[in-house]
Amino acid sequence: MKDAERQTRSHLMELFEQHGFHPRTALGQNFLIDLNIVDYIVRHAKLDENDVVLEVGAGTGGMTTFMAQEAGSVVSIELDHNMFALASAVVEDYDHVRLLNIDALRNKNNFSDEVIQAVEEELAIDDKRKLKLISNLPYSIATPVVSNLVATELPWSRIVVTIQWELGLRMCAKPSTSQYGALSVWLQAQCEVKILKKLGPTVFWPRPKVESAIVRLIPNPKKRKRIVDREFFHDFIRRLFHHRRKLMRSVLVGMYRKQLTKPEIDSLLERHEVPLTARAEELSVEKLVEISNVVCCYIQGANSGQPDDQANAS
Repeated sequence: MKDAERQTRSHLMELFEQHGFHPRTALGQNFLIDLNIVDYIVRHAKLDENDVVLEVGAGTGGMTTFMAQEAGSVVSIELDHNMFALASAVVEDYDHVRLLNIDALRNKNNFSDEVIQAVEEELAIDDKRKLKLISNLPYSIATPVVSNLVATELPWSRIVVTIQWELGLRMCAKPSTSQYGALSVWLQAQCEVKILKKLGPTVFWPRPKVESAIVRLIPNPKKRKRIVDREFFHDFIRRLFHHRRKLMRSVLVGMYRKQLTKPEIDSLLERHEVPLTARAEELSVEKLVEISNVVCCYIQGANSGQPDDQANAS
């Protein structure tokens, strides 16, 4: 299969030697060379003609062509100019592939405007279209890419990505474990997160020094609706887990010292059955959403002159 051959180790080595450059480890350029893994990722993406695929890290375009054969549209991002040139040659026969030579991120908390615009334009072609993030993600940007997509209002329906194994564990972590943190809570509060497969270094070229994982995320609208204010919630858990080992009441006092007194915070926690000796890392995702909602509504209520009613209503 012509397209598949582009992802083999021997082909990539010849290609790089021919063009006189090497993979840039600083950009996380570790290419999938096991064609069975590429096929596995695409199969779990469950692509059809209504899908707009966002791929971050096109590399040489090997997986891009696999997805282009099934998806309605592919928006593929590649930062490196050399890789962009190679990928452009590979996808030139696919009119529904849009390849962009840009940084996918404007900053750690936002996608670049060009990425959002390209995705929105492809989604606008048909109201049946939905977005899927399917990528062999560079390790260095995996967290912001996944987290930022979940934070958007884009109609995404599935994420299937390769990431560092430790990051996969963090995404799926349970309370009172060392991996449990703000990212775990942020994703699990809105999605179903599952590690599909563990990958050893041998399926990549060049070989990374760590193991990897294929992770799938599927949005859960019911969970998401429970969050009163997602922007507030995101800020709440990031600041809270910055001091994960401290008593939660003490951290909250410091976070909201201008809006809430210590007795008010103690009362709030007691009403919602959170021990005053609890730490954030011990609380379930559901309980953290509940407390975030209460604090958010209390603050919003205080600004409108009705703190007690707002807090109790949540």
